[in-house]
Amino acid sequence: MGVARTPREAWIEQGLQTLAARGVDAVRIEVLAKALGVTKGGFYGYFADRDALLEAMLDAWERESVDEVLDRVAQEDDPRDRVVLAGQLTLSGERLLAIDLAIRDWARRDESVAARMRRVDDQRMGLLREMIGTFCSDPDEIEARSLLAFCLAIGNQFLAADHNGRTRHEVLARASAIVLDRPPGPALPGS
Repeated sequence: MGVARTPREAWIEQGLQTLAARGVDAVRIEVLAKALGVTKGGFYGYFADRDALLEAMLDAWERESVDEVLDRVAQEDDPRDRVVLAGQLTLSGERLLAIDLAIRDWARRDESVAARMRRVDDQRMGLLREMIGTFCSDPDEIEARSLLAFCLAIGNQFLAADHNGRTRHEVLARASAIVLDRPPGPALPGS
């Protein structure tokens, strides 16, 4: 009976976790092997080199944060609920949010990653435009609301301000209500 190999997906997931925790420079074969409790020899059964792993990590992130999200939000009837759910699936959970932010940081220094980030953000903005366009007819306002929704979700991660006796969640819920043109309710992701 042979020794079971560490699955390809385990290498990719460990790479994504390492990226999120310590940045792209920390994603090294030896580091991942140690974290997985295996030798690095199994790595080469799946990947030619570190660059191949990094590409596979980006593929997995894009599939999970775009394709799978679009499939899930398509099940929602209300366009506003679709916007909120899409944000919750990609930018509220600790795992995907941390990966997304780490990839944004990586994209600042790598043009090919920046191109991938742009493609993902364009798809996310496309969903926002489509959903906001169901209750707003002015193309300029659709674009502005889409940008505000996206900036609210991403930018909130970096803001450390107090809110004059209000909780962050209360302010986010109100901002979401303004952007989505509905009574205050659940906040866009990032609260």
